[in-house]
Amino acid sequence: MTTAAKLRQRSLLGVKDLSAEEIESILDRAQHWESSGKKIHNAVPDAIVANMFFENSTRTRFSFEMAAKRLGAQVLNFSAAVSSVNKGESIYDTVRTLESIGIDAGIIRLKPIGVLPEIASRVSVPLINAGDGNNEHPTQALLDLYTMRKHFGSLRGLRVAIIGDILHSRVARSNLWALRKFGAEVCFCAPPNLEAPELDAPYVTMDEALGADVIMMLRVQLERHESGMIKSAEDYREHYGLTVERAARIKGHAIIMHPAPVNRGVEIDDELVEHPQSRIFQQMANGVPIRMAVIERALRG
Repeated sequence: MTTAAKLRQRSLLGVKDLSAEEIESILDRAQHWESSGKKIHNAVPDAIVANMFFENSTRTRFSFEMAAKRLGAQVLNFSAAVSSVNKGESIYDTVRTLESIGIDAGIIRLKPIGVLPEIASRVSVPLINAGDGNNEHPTQALLDLYTMRKHFGSLRGLRVAIIGDILHSRVARSNLWALRKFGAEVCFCAPPNLEAPELDAPYVTMDEALGADVIMMLRVQLERHESGMIKSAEDYREHYGLTVERAARIKGHAIIMHPAPVNRGVEIDDELVEHPQSRIFQQMANGVPIRMAVIERALRG
C-alpha cells in the first residue's frame, strides 16, 4: 500500500465513504477507551496534535482536546480569530505551516465545502474533519451511533427521526449516511423551506416523527430568523419543537437526542433536556471516547 493510501486510511474526512466495518471498529475501540479505568493513557505519548478551528466551536474543540490529552498527546490549539488567516493567509497555508513545524495530526473545522479533501491530498499528516460547512460532521455521527448502540444494543431496524433545519445540517447528513450502513431507517421532519431535497430520505409530519425510536432534534440557528427563513423562535417551537406535550407521546423505549448546544425553549423544552429519556449529556460524554478512537486511528493506523 502506498504512503498516500495509508494516509487516507488514517484520515477521517467523512463517514459517507467509510464501510460499516470501519465504523464498527471505531465504535468498538471507543468502547474500549470508555471502559478503561484510567484517566490518562500513554497510547501516543510522543504525538503532537493540532486543533485547527477556522469556525467557532466550544464543545467540539474541548472534546477533541480532552480526547487527545487522555491518549497522552500534546495539543496545539489554533483559532482563526487570532491568526494570520484574518490577514489573508489561506487555510491550506495554515495547515502546511503547522505540518512544517512538526504536528503529527490535524483536527480541522472550516466553513467552505469541498476544501478539506483537497487540503488532505496535499499534506503528509492525517486530518480529522471536525465539521465542514453543511457537508459532514463525522465524529458527531459516530458518537450519535455509539449512543444509540449503547442504549438499544444494535442499530439495525432502528427508526431515527431527525427534526429541524435539514438544509444546513451537516449532522443530519452524516447521521443519514452512517445509519443506513447499519440497516437503520432515517426520516426527516423540517419546515418546507429548510428541507434538503437532494438527500434521499422521506419527510414526515411532526406527529409521525414522534413514533420513532430515536427523536433527534437539531439546533435552530436563530440567525435564520433575521434572514426570514424562520418566522420566530416561538413559531418554530409551536410547529417543530419537542414540547412537553409532544414528548408525552413518544414511545417508552425511545430516546431524545440533540447535537447541542441546545436552544432551550425553542427546539426542545427546558424540562426535556435532562428528561429520563434524554441522552443529550450522555452524547457529549460519549464524544470523548469516540474522538480518542479517531485520533488513535489517525496516529497509529
